[in-house]
Amino acid sequence: MEFHCIQDCSQCCIEREYYPEKKFGKIGVLILPEEKEKIQNIAKEKNLEILILPRIGVSEEKNSESIKILAFQMMGVEKNGNTCPFLDTNSGKKSPHGGYPCSIYENRPLACQTYPLIESDPITLDQKCKFCKEHNSADENLNSEIESLLKIKTQMKTSDPFVWRYATGIGEEADTSEIKTGWILEK
Repeated sequence: MEFHCIQDCSQCCIEREYYPEKKFGKIGVLILPEEKEKIQNIAKEKNLEILILPRIGVSEEKNSESIKILAFQMMGVEKNGNTCPFLDTNSGKKSPHGGYPCSIYENRPLACQTYPLIESDPITLDQKCKFCKEHNSADENLNSEIESLLKIKTQMKTSDPFVWRYATGIGEEADTSEIKTGWILEK
């Protein structure tokens, strides 16, 4: 079955989730270090304010002063972290599938290019995706998504013994007492 976006859906560009647990806050779109400046420049050209925070870091020592950032994350424009800043929700235009269009589709981050694939062993489809929920399979036309996912996985390999995750401090108002901000050492 061939993957395609469901009519009128832009869910993957709108809804952000808590990951790996609520204390880390909602996650943003994964941005590799080599993509960060390009995304910032595009936002500047489009006169958009974006928030890019660290996401994953590693260190040789067990202190947050020596962290090397492996990945950043671009947060959504809403106070709760939802809605990608590059999702065109204002112009009234629609994408080919009827959802909101991506204003940087040809230059979107690798993480967006991998969707709906989820990095796990084995690689799976995101069950929060409406297409994946309805069809539970897609065995055609995912080659470019697989290639993008493999590029990301290659960038994330490290021999450093300490892995850190950045807590965004962003989430639903009702959850603020549980959400942390800053680097947290993975166990």
